[in-house]
Amino acid sequence: MKDIPRIASFTVDHDLITPGVYISRIDGDVITYDLRTRTPNSGELMDNATMHSLEHMFATYVRASEIGDKVLYFGPMGCQTGFYLLVRDCKKETVGRVILSVLRSIVSHSGEMFGASRKECGNYINLSLALAKEECARYLLTLERGEMTFAYPVKKETEE
Repeated sequence: MKDIPRIASFTVDHDLITPGVYISRIDGDVITYDLRTRTPNSGELMDNATMHSLEHMFATYVRASEIGDKVLYFGPMGCQTGFYLLVRDCKKETVGRVILSVLRSIVSHSGEMFGASRKECGNYINLSLALAKEECARYLLTLERGEMTFAYPVKKETEE
């Protein structure tokens, strides 16, 4: 069997990643953003209801945003530490601003959970607006405290 190349996300040192927004990969005019809400390998993972609920809310709000027609995908990472947002032909600064706006919209959302009926979702009983709001508030606070560099952290070389 021919050697299979490692995918880009496996080449990043996950021991250095902290919550933030990173550019995971660029494929032509499509940029994959890593919205890391939790520290990898810390044991502090999102449960399925939190991921599912945040996915419903964020996907709906981001598709209703100024970049909605450029959004290709939003969904959770299998490792339960964040989400991927794929956007076509859009500046990272705009995406960063929209991410903050979407998180604020979810935190202040006062209506029903989006897509929370049997006809709209394959597991509609596993949704909680409160969990989505809690996760978004936590992530928003983290993002507002720091600068969005969009670059994964790298290990600094030490002098010998």
